[in-house]
Amino acid sequence: MLVRRDSDRRLRGEGIPSREITDHGVYLNRRAFMTGAAALALLPWGREAFAQGALEPLQASKSAAYQVQDALTPYKSVTTYNNFYEFGTDKGDPAAHGASLKTRPWTLKVDGLCAKPKTFDIDELLKFPLEERVYRLRCVEAWSMIIPWIGFPLSALLKRVEPTGQAKYVEFTTLVNPKMFPGQKRGLFGFVIDWPYTEGLRLDEAMHPLTLMTVGLYGQVLPNQNGAPIRVVVPWKYGFKSAKSLVHIRFTSEEPKTSWNKASPDEYGFYSNVNPQISHPRWSQATERRIGELRRRDTLMFNGYADQVASLYSGMDLKKAF
Repeated sequence: MLVRRDSDRRLRGEGIPSREITDHGVYLNRRAFMTGAAALALLPWGREAFAQGALEPLQASKSAAYQVQDALTPYKSVTTYNNFYEFGTDKGDPAAHGASLKTRPWTLKVDGLCAKPKTFDIDELLKFPLEERVYRLRCVEAWSMIIPWIGFPLSALLKRVEPTGQAKYVEFTTLVNPKMFPGQKRGLFGFVIDWPYTEGLRLDEAMHPLTLMTVGLYGQVLPNQNGAPIRVVVPWKYGFKSAKSLVHIRFTSEEPKTSWNKASPDEYGFYSNVNPQISHPRWSQATERRIGELRRRDTLMFNGYADQVASLYSGMDLKKAF
C-alpha cells in the first residue's frame, strides 16, 4: 500500500508521512485493475492487447440474449483496421494516431426536446450497469467483423432526461479538436466532411433494445481508435451510423442532417440499414468479406437482426428510404 518504499527510514524507526501512503480505495482499485489485467492477459486476445500496451479491464456481465455464433474477429484486426476519418482516411490511421486523443476529462451533453437536459461526466456514464454483447459489424464498404462490445442500452440514458412528445429524432455529434484529431485539420480531409461529424436516428430506433452506448470491447475500455471514450453501436445499420467519441446527443423534431448524407446524398441515406438488395453506387451489398476469412458471405437483411427490427420499417419503401 505504499507509494514509495524507504527501508532506511523504517530501520531508523521514523514514521512514514501520510502523504506517502496510498489511499486504501485507490489501492483496492489498482489491485482489482492488476488482477483483471493479469486475467485478461491469459486470454489469446488479451495477449495481443497486452502487447499493444492497451490493456485496461472493464467489468461487465455477459448478455446471453445478445450473442452471435460466428467466431470473434481477432482483437488485433478490430483495433487496427478502422474507418475513423477524424484520424485520417487510411484504415491504419486510427491506430497510428489514436494516442493523440485525450479522453479525460470528457463530458456528454444530452439536451434538445427533453424535460431534464443534463451533461454527464464520463465516469458517471461508466456507472450504468454494463453488459457484454457480441454483435455483427457491417461496413458499407462490404466487409464485416464480429465484436464483443461492452456498454448499456442507449434507451437507459435517454430516459434519464425525459424526451418530450415533440422529440422524433436523436442527433449524435462527435468531438471537434484538430489537435487531437489530425484528420480534422483544414487542408487534409476537411473538404470531405463538414466537421463535426454528425449522425442521427429516429427516436424509436434510438430507443430500440439493440442500440448500445458503448464504452468497451474485448473486456477492456474502448481503445481510442475504436471511438473512445464513448460511442453508439447500431448493429443493423452500416458502421458509419455508429458515431464515435460522442460529446453531444440532441433530441429534435426534424430529421437531423448527417455528415455522409451531406457529403454525398446519392450514396448515403439517412437510414442506411444493411440491405443486400440495394447496392451502394460503388459496392454491391449482396455479399461481404468477413475480416480473417477467404470466402465471401451472403449479406443478411438488417445484418441478421431482421427479427428484431424489421417491424420498425413496416410499410416503408426501403429503396427510397435507403
